[in-house]
Amino acid sequence: MSFEKAKADLEEKGLGDHVIVLSESSATVAEAAHALGVEPASIAKTLSVLQGEKPVLIVTEGTAKLDNHKYKSLFHMKAKMIPYDEVETYVGHAPGGVCPFGVNEGVAIYLDESLRKFDTVYPAAGNGHTAVKLTLQELEAAAGAEGWVDVCKEPEGE
Repeated sequence: MSFEKAKADLEEKGLGDHVIVLSESSATVAEAAHALGVEPASIAKTLSVLQGEKPVLIVTEGTAKLDNHKYKSLFHMKAKMIPYDEVETYVGHAPGGVCPFGVNEGVAIYLDESLRKFDTVYPAAGNGHTAVKLTLQELEAAAGAEGWVDVCKEPEGE
């Protein structure tokens, strides 16, 4: 159901033709980058966190990591990842397909500044065999994001 929900959401926003169904797995950043023939950083990875009982998604560039200090400074609480086996219940998509499209009601979505270095990014579309090719402007509109945040750090050596 996750793929169908994400695709329907994207179709409503005029972006259904941007969905890519892959024969290879796209469940991890490395697998998605390989399957799409793009650099891992251009995969728009979606992190699932809890703020109290409220699920929050943070879409970030594929190789970035959550910076606990920045996160706490902005949200005034420690980042708590949603347990793997609870992600689908909270968000509406299982790990490997988590994306900001067709999510459960009440899920807050933010886009991390780390994405801004790309013109085009590739988030998942609800399962581990899909991606969506979007410009940043399309991602921002389709995600219905609350806004842009700076809560990630680049990998060491970048």
